[in-house]
Amino acid sequence: MSIVIRIEKTTSENTDFHTLIAALDHDLWERYPAEGAEYWENNILEFNPNVLVVYLNDVAVACACFKKYEKSTMELKRMFVAPKARGLGLAQQLLFELETWAVELGYETAVLETLHLQKEAIGLYQKMGYEITANYPPYVGLPDSVCMQKQL
Repeated sequence: MSIVIRIEKTTSENTDFHTLIAALDHDLWERYPAEGAEYWENNILEFNPNVLVVYLNDVAVACACFKKYEKSTMELKRMFVAPKARGLGLAQQLLFELETWAVELGYETAVLETLHLQKEAIGLYQKMGYEITANYPPYVGLPDSVCMQKQL
């Protein structure tokens, strides 16, 4: 059986996006049970017109989005690949598509925040050209946060 990968531009109202975000939140709560509200309030799902969902043989397996952070800076948010779809290069594809979309909309810089135990994510972002930087608001003073940026 062949593998068919489809990446769909959508919004945060997409039900598959909601399902994937619930899986992401569950994964984060399991990895970081002690962090609590000081981190999770930064991941409230608000309307976002810049969402990508990845389908593998018509099953939603990955997602990410971005939002405006400053005039020419976008912030990557809610990047997740379901465990059953990891190792297929989907995260790299997803990141490339998000960056391309952001450039089309006039963004010049991307920033993101992840947590220190997300070694795979940090490695991926570094491989894709992101560099660790000082924590930006609202992550200033949060010791488990790792902030990164890249010129697009």
